[in-house]
Amino acid sequence: MFWQVVAIDPSLSVGAMIIALAVAIIFHEVAHGVVALWLGDPTAKYAGRLTLNPLKHVDKWGTIVVPLMLLTFARIAGGGFIFGWAKPVPVNYDNLKNGKYGPMMVALAGPATNLIILIITGLLARISPLGTSLPYLFGVVAVINGWLMMFNLLPIPPLDGSKVLYVLLDKRPDVIQFLERNGMYILLFFIIFGGRIFQLISIPALLLVNATAGPEVLQMVLQNM
Repeated sequence: MFWQVVAIDPSLSVGAMIIALAVAIIFHEVAHGVVALWLGDPTAKYAGRLTLNPLKHVDKWGTIVVPLMLLTFARIAGGGFIFGWAKPVPVNYDNLKNGKYGPMMVALAGPATNLIILIITGLLARISPLGTSLPYLFGVVAVINGWLMMFNLLPIPPLDGSKVLYVLLDKRPDVIQFLERNGMYILLFFIIFGGRIFQLISIPALLLVNATAGPEVLQMVLQNM
């Protein structure tokens, strides 16, 4: 197998990153659509988005251009925060059951799926044979899913965490409207100037990878990303 090679060279690292981003982003978006369907909204199903076919979910900028730019910058700068996104799965919130909690449940399905993938791939990394690149591959998938999970839990529109915030602000529609209008600007501000914040939100993800995959795998991943 290709992933049974021992050396972790730059091309192998980039390949692992591409696989990890594809797995994290696609399963994240499909989870939104599946939970929406369970709650009564078939919009994603009728749009053909309840599929793992990556071509149905690729966003030119979010899935390809931005992650590659951030990966290149991280390699040049010796570190950085890498993220991406797919085409959002369409959801008609008016069709959802569970009242005001329906949108929150749909939103949390994405990060919850990333958490499940992190745990599974972290454990696979721990039991994968030493002397191969399999622990590294599974470890990268775990780390990327952890980062995507924590990033999406930020309570800033259009991220998933904003839907949790909206439940808490259900009696303040003025605040919700302000966030909806300006959420993207706030998010861009944090992406550009919030380096320390992104470092902090990555800590829980890395702790989870450390607990599942082990410190050796985590160190190997961070040294070669």
